[in-house]
Amino acid sequence: MASVSFKHRLEYYLLLVAAAVVRRLSRNNALAVGRFLGRLMIKILPGRYRMATDNMAQALPEMRAAEIAVNVQKNFEHIGMCGVDMLRFDMFELGQKDTEKDIIYEGEHLLQEALALGRGVLLLSAHLGFWELGGFALAEHGIQFDMVAKPLKNPLTERYFSKVRKSFGAEIINSRKGARKILQSLKANHTVGIMLDQHISPPGAVAVEFFGRTAYTTTAIANMAMKNQIPVVPVFCLRQPDNRYKIWAEPMLLLGGSGEDAVIANTQKMTDIIETAVRKDVSQWFWMHKRWKKRKKRRVRGKG
Repeated sequence: MASVSFKHRLEYYLLLVAAAVVRRLSRNNALAVGRFLGRLMIKILPGRYRMATDNMAQALPEMRAAEIAVNVQKNFEHIGMCGVDMLRFDMFELGQKDTEKDIIYEGEHLLQEALALGRGVLLLSAHLGFWELGGFALAEHGIQFDMVAKPLKNPLTERYFSKVRKSFGAEIINSRKGARKILQSLKANHTVGIMLDQHISPPGAVAVEFFGRTAYTTTAIANMAMKNQIPVVPVFCLRQPDNRYKIWAEPMLLLGGSGEDAVIANTQKMTDIIETAVRKDVSQWFWMHKRWKKRKKRRVRGKG
């Protein structure tokens, strides 16, 4: 385990206290606490609030300032509710009727069709809705799910959430050194979930359009899918007005072509799919991160 600082321990103990509280509440009451914590985050993290507001305003110029403000507040409330649901995540029980009232599944047959090819499946997803629910949803249908994730900076909270994620049989693949493990999972005909909505600096990324703005995006999915003819299945999750979650799969993509132009075109195609999903409810995407970073220019030694 990486070195543990006082700050790490404090964050971890606060996490344990929060988990102990919300796990004693009914889900509806816990979500009310989550909404309150989300609104509190606006005051505690004004920089993130400004970033979310600016990101949404630039991505959705058709919205008036008042509408942007409403959606950004809903966004923070939503993140707070997701945090609470994550602390209660392993309280879901596979095959139990209580999950039937909280989760709506659509398009599961599309995922089964892709798995029938026997090459594994790359799940295209994004930080939308309660994205962590994917592992549970697939386990509910007897599908092995492996998740590509970047480890948290705090090793104690990383261990806590890894245990939660693994509670339904999911395997966690470190995004920093996961190519070989991803291929191993695919060869075993597993599904591997990869988020395609975060900034990745070149090399290993290309510039595509996301909400009309240039966004550097990893080429990992396109390269792997094209080279090995791995089916890509878009899977997303959105919270419904009654606080149930709707998880749906879309028809598989078999990405063709070769060379850099094909990689760019296929990465753009997948990015367009994510944008369409986000537009279904713009208050549920993770607007408070630096998705549209500008590429830094390299300094040439001996000049300037």
